[in-house]
Amino acid sequence: MDTRHLGTTGPQVSALGLGCMGMSALYGEADRTESIATVHAALEAGVTLLDTGDFYAMGHNEMLVGEALRAAPAARREQALLSVKFGALRDPDGNWAGYDGRPAAVKNFAAYSLQRLGVDHIDVYRIARVDPDVPIEETVGAIAELVEKGHVRHIGLSEVGADTIRRAAATAPISDVQIEYSLVSRGVEDRILPTVRELGIAITAYGVLSRGLISGHFARDRKLAANDFRAHSPRFQGENLQHNLDLVEALRKVAEGKGVTVAQTAIAWVLSQGPRHDTVVVPLIGARTRERLAEALGATAVTLEEADLAAIEEAVPADAAAGARYPEAQMAHLDSES
Repeated sequence: MDTRHLGTTGPQVSALGLGCMGMSALYGEADRTESIATVHAALEAGVTLLDTGDFYAMGHNEMLVGEALRAAPAARREQALLSVKFGALRDPDGNWAGYDGRPAAVKNFAAYSLQRLGVDHIDVYRIARVDPDVPIEETVGAIAELVEKGHVRHIGLSEVGADTIRRAAATAPISDVQIEYSLVSRGVEDRILPTVRELGIAITAYGVLSRGLISGHFARDRKLAANDFRAHSPRFQGENLQHNLDLVEALRKVAEGKGVTVAQTAIAWVLSQGPRHDTVVVPLIGARTRERLAEALGATAVTLEEADLAAIEEAVPADAAAGARYPEAQMAHLDSES
């Protein structure tokens, strides 16, 4: 597994990271045993970056990741780097209730995460969405205090726009910005990629398969549980879904021409964007099974020449996707879209 540095101040991580959210929440039921086996397989393959959040199933995902690490061989456990998001507020019914970036809340969230994960420090810590009532300087400043005390190693950001990135970076060193980036979500390219390149900050890209939409495995007639995010996502609804799956079929033709899968092509495209934009881009793979993990890891062996990239972008042009990437209420929380 190749490695990358998360910016000029961040840690060295694997070229692909493992996003663990789906093992606990938002995509229907997951198999706990298979989830832990998938974490172990990822570590065995050289994946070092594990991404989670304290609000994924109200702490369940952190406990799952902690359990997986405790059961892993010592050498693999020690290579794992934990990226943790905080700040999202939930109620007992699982409803969303905003974001809290107050310094006291930041430290409180961190204390609980350390306990659930069973570790003495978090490698990269970030608020999931900007709290509109708290200046980003105060939130980042609180994480910086946790860094000084050894509870956190590096500071990250999530779904923030260029102006917020600059303000945060003027407060403390920032390792990376976590943001959705895929063939069908390319808003990051306009202002955010140039800003992080200038400031020496990396991108950790989630949603690289658009929640399975462009994986090549999503069927038009698939039935989704009510607790599956995709049941409410604009891109998975009605005519939007059919339009987007037509894009996938166009991408499939390119993938078959190279002898690889649709998912591998889409992931390889994101991997290629780092060099193209002269910055570090680390895709986070949301695999919930060893089978899907193995497929995703195969993307690291895919070389995309300029002709391949041109064919991919002809199949899936920028802004070709139908539907917003989140429902309207959630889009309002994205500083990156402002």
